[in-house]
Amino acid sequence: MLHIYIDADACPVKAETYRVAERYQLPVTLVANTRMRVPDNARIRLEVVNDGFDAADDWIVEQVEEHDIVITADIPLASRCLKKGAKVVGTSGKPFTEENIGDTVATRDLLAELRGAGEITTGPPPMTQRDRSRYLQSLDQVVQAIKRQG
Repeated sequence: MLHIYIDADACPVKAETYRVAERYQLPVTLVANTRMRVPDNARIRLEVVNDGFDAADDWIVEQVEEHDIVITADIPLASRCLKKGAKVVGTSGKPFTEENIGDTVATRDLLAELRGAGEITTGPPPMTQRDRSRYLQSLDQVVQAIKRQG
């Protein structure tokens, strides 16, 4: 059965994910290093993992199956999940795919170098309503594509 996993510690689109999951009656598992509030819904659960480096990522990769969906902004996690056949949607709504993950990793590495050299001192801009709408549309499209595949 199709399942949605959320890399939840810093995910800004949890509420939007719940909306799509409810529409399709899909189970959602939030994976985090700390406790957090989740809706009182039998299909939504929280998995709290230890504070070890990449513990949440490792847990998600161990659980995810082909055609599940992972919500994350973590590029290395996205790459690992793609290798298992999962669909991955970034918190901006941009799907990670086999075709774009290489360029995405290269861009991430370049930006890390620039930050290390002091060239970039700000983070990404805050999410707008338009960003949230784009995310909702993207996640909905991914769910529909998986369901069409059978």
